[in-house]
Amino acid sequence: MLNPKDKKRILVLGIGNILWADEGFGVRAVEEFHRLYAVADNVTVLDGGTQGLYLVSFLERADCLIVFDAIDYGLLPGQLKLVRDDEVPKFTGAKKVSLHQTGFQEVLSAADLLGRRPREIALIGCQPLDLENWGGPLTAPVRLQIAPAIKLACELLEQWDSPARPRSAPLAASERLLANNIDHANYEMRAQPI
Repeated sequence: MLNPKDKKRILVLGIGNILWADEGFGVRAVEEFHRLYAVADNVTVLDGGTQGLYLVSFLERADCLIVFDAIDYGLLPGQLKLVRDDEVPKFTGAKKVSLHQTGFQEVLSAADLLGRRPREIALIGCQPLDLENWGGPLTAPVRLQIAPAIKLACELLEQWDSPARPRSAPLAASERLLANNIDHANYEMRAQPI
């Protein structure tokens, strides 16, 4: 086991746009991960939204990276796929489903050009069903993959000697990554058809 000073710096990142149905998978997954799990000081949990190149500075400081995202792998809706290391850039730009994916591929390239790309990268992607419903919630097959995606992230953190610990109680709304009307429960309740 590494000394606390020598622990790998890990970034757990969710990317996507919560305003476009299943495109919000990555943000919703990282939001739920943060709500349910506590992490060590060497782990940063971040809602990257659609920030694109603004994320380079976070990647520069990470030795290991876990990314939650909606990815069109050409699979059945709601299927998860874990892609690692050098395979990741292929999937973040292969079948562009939104503007943020091109941005994230550029983020990886920029960090690589600076010589500060994370040494280990894991992309936990979920095949979307609906990317056209502006303002709509996650579809059922994608929403059901949040818990399995979080389980995969916990397994990766364990492999990297930084296990996540279940919280004794989920975080209060004031401590969550997203709050008010854009947190998962409130937003999805308002996005349901009347």
